[in-house]
This record gives sequence, C-alpha cells and structure tokens, in this order.
Amino acid sequence: MQTLRQISSVIDGLNDRIGFVIRWMALGMVLIGAVSAVVRYFARSQQWTLNLTPATEAQWYLFSIIFLLGAAYGLNHDVHVRVDVMYERLSPKAQAIIDMIGTLFFLIPFSILMLYVSFPAVRSSWSVREMSPDPGGLPRYPIKALILVSFVLLLLQAFSQIVKQVDVLAGNVHELDHHEGEPEAHV
Repeated sequence: MQTLRQISSVIDGLNDRIGFVIRWMALGMVLIGAVSAVVRYFARSQQWTLNLTPATEAQWYLFSIIFLLGAAYGLNHDVHVRVDVMYERLSPKAQAIIDMIGTLFFLIPFSILMLYVSFPAVRSSWSVREMSPDPGGLPRYPIKALILVSFVLLLLQAFSQIVKQVDVLAGNVHELDHHEGEPEAHV
C-alpha cells in the first residue's frame, strides 16, 4: 500500500504543478482580453483595421487549457461542483464510500468513454494539421490534443483518489484533507 500512496502523491503533485501554471494562464487570459479591448478601441479611433483574431483565439485557447487541465486539479482539491446537502454531515468513511462509488462507476467510465470518443477527432485534426478557419487564426490541433491529456489526468487523479479513499476506509486516515499546504485561491 505504501507504493500506491507514493504513486498517489506523485499524481497529486503533478496536478498541483499544473494547477499552479493554470493560475498564471488565467491572468494571461484576462490580460489578453484587456489589451485586445484597448487596442480595438484605439484602432477604431484612428480608423485602423486590425486583425485581432490571433489574440481572441489565444484567449479562447487559454480558457480551454484552464478548463481542461484544471479538472484533475479540482478533483484533487475537492473544489468541483457537488450537491452536498447531506454529504458534509456524513462520517469520513461514509464520504469515502460515496466518493469511491462515484469514482468507480461514473468518473472512470466517463473518462474512458471520452478518450475513446475523442481520439478519432484528435487524430484527424493532427493528420491534417487543422487550423482555424478565421484569417490569421491559430492551429487547432494542439488544443484538441489537450482533450485527451485532460482525461488521462482525470484517470490518474481518479486512481489517486481511490488510494486515498481506501486509506480512509482502512482507518489509516481520518478524512481526506484536500487543502493541506494549499494556497487560499482555487481554480
């Protein structure tokens, strides 16, 4: 079990590092939007015609990266959307059972299904080096590959969560502490 805990810790660390990077991407996304808006209004006042498609698409790509890669981070830190009317009142073991059932019967099958369904589209996009249809647009194939990466990260995090839930059920841990050493801001 110690080896599984170490693997779980490595997975958690990987998703935490990704979470740190995507926080900065959020700032970049906001800055691109703000600068684009200022440049657009200045260009209009000067009667210039600018192609801001690359900036707009870069902002969209950053949002996509944040959403896709942030899912496993959110799962690790329990900041995903949850209807927990009664969940918080349950014992740590009961919570671990619910989380394990959800992970085994919903998260893992859904992630595998999404990998299966997404792979042909991603492969096709890479084979033709798909580009944006807009003038000056960015390549689409790299961002589409992140769909696969995100579900692989979710599967890895699901494994990590199961290891932690088994520890709770075995009485080795009283509860899952998702926020240990975590800064206040969450994605």
